Amino acid sequence: MFRITWDKNGEFVVNVSGRMDVENLGELRALFSSEGKGRRIVLNLVELTLVDQDAVRFLESCEADGIELRNCPTYIHEWITRERRRG
Repeated sequence: MFRITWDKNGEFVVNVSGRMDVENLGELRALFSSEGKGRRIVLNLVELTLVDQDAVRFLESCEADGIELRNCPTYIHEWITRERRRG
């Protein structure tokens, strides 16, 4: 299950939970473009339990674009770091 909720308090905080894979990334991109314009975007990943390779690449590109990855699970952060070193 993949669930997105968000709060708008000066910054645009997107709470992601469950499993993130290639099928969910389009939804997040659309949300960023429609709701995140002119705001600081934060991805709160505290309830994210599982990701695939495409999701890791997406999260790495988000971080490179200035999107904060808040409460990122350690194993995901380490995977993002490995991807960055390869790239």
